[in-house]
Amino acid sequence: MTIRRRIAAAAVLLTLLAAGGCGSDEPTSATTDTRRLEVVSWWTSGSEAAALDTLLSAFRQANPGVEAVNGAVAGGAGSQAVVALAKRLQRNDPPDVWQTFAGKSVQGYAARGAVRDVSSVYAAGGLDAAMQPTIRQSLRRGGKPYGVPTGAHRSNVLWFNPAVLTRAGVTPPAAGYPFATFLADLAKVKAAGTAPLCLGGKDPFTTVELFENVLLSTIGPAGWRDMAADGLNWRSSRVASALRSFGTLLTYSDPAASSLTWDAATRKLTTRGCAFESMNDSANGELIAGGAREGMDFAAVPFPGTDGSYLAVVDVFVAATRAENAKNALGFLGEISKPAVQVPFSKAKGSVPVLRTVDVSTLPPYQQDASRSLWHETVLLSVAHGESMSPEFQEGFYNAVSTYVRTRDPDAFATDLEDAVSAGKIPPR
Repeated sequence: MTIRRRIAAAAVLLTLLAAGGCGSDEPTSATTDTRRLEVVSWWTSGSEAAALDTLLSAFRQANPGVEAVNGAVAGGAGSQAVVALAKRLQRNDPPDVWQTFAGKSVQGYAARGAVRDVSSVYAAGGLDAAMQPTIRQSLRRGGKPYGVPTGAHRSNVLWFNPAVLTRAGVTPPAAGYPFATFLADLAKVKAAGTAPLCLGGKDPFTTVELFENVLLSTIGPAGWRDMAADGLNWRSSRVASALRSFGTLLTYSDPAASSLTWDAATRKLTTRGCAFESMNDSANGELIAGGAREGMDFAAVPFPGTDGSYLAVVDVFVAATRAENAKNALGFLGEISKPAVQVPFSKAKGSVPVLRTVDVSTLPPYQQDASRSLWHETVLLSVAHGESMSPEFQEGFYNAVSTYVRTRDPDAFATDLEDAVSAGKIPPR
């Protein structure tokens, strides 16, 4: 899917929901006992499908006789699922449960009445007291929670293949890896005849994540908060610096990037087809699912310049206000938050639990380290995944990155973002 089509998908969702077809009726009863549950997600890669199966299996075990239907729709970061879902919401035919992201994504659905308050699930599971505070707040509107997270992915991660680096005469990076050293190491890898930077450009979110990481490394957490409050000057020297660095990184990207999905690019890292990959730690689940060995076939450090920050991508499930099987929908959300489910899910998905009550000591070393970061570092929400900014801004962010990749024009980039900020201030109909 091209970046333009990904942007169109977001626009379709916004338009169809704003038309008012999703929240005009009363909620269906959450007490009706049915024998079916439909769960829609975009988890279809090897690691994603395995992780989703842990959730469905837990629900089926707790609810024997209920048919739990896996309605997964392929497409990186929900590029296809979001359009199919919008059409169903428009015709008042929602799935019982669907996947989205924390922050503005969940809050947008709640504002339009498409999803129900899940306070009962939080009360039963003690989730308010146990959940990471920034993430807990991102799921609320009007003081009430509207979604249950499966875990958090860290987006500001730089993956690398130690063998490829050693072969190129590069010392494998450690925490505090400077950006200037990163660029020098990319040049050495290229000179050695290997693609320096894996990129799954067929899934547009990977390119946007790459820019997002460069931006965070340049403006820092304070600048990130300014951006979330519409206070970042997109024509500033800091943004210009981030764009120049981003443009330089693109010159080191895999020549085959445009034909690779995110998971294919990640697999290429372990087969020594490239040296580095900037990717949220969904990559961790995919690497392990493919048989890669942590510390030997792959390793990771925070993206250069972002140590001390945890840029979170939080997968969330919500229950439709008009779910045909509302009791089962809430039952599913209750099951997926249990510690006994969170651990096997995290092992398969590569994410980390967002609840203090989950013991992470049996997770692989990378995930244990990521969990410590989640609880002890500054947690920020992603723009690329529609968490920290409005849907209009997210669309403009993708558009601006696409513009810069095509033109290398910082003024055109800034114009796209300024237009997006203005569009985001127009209230929904």
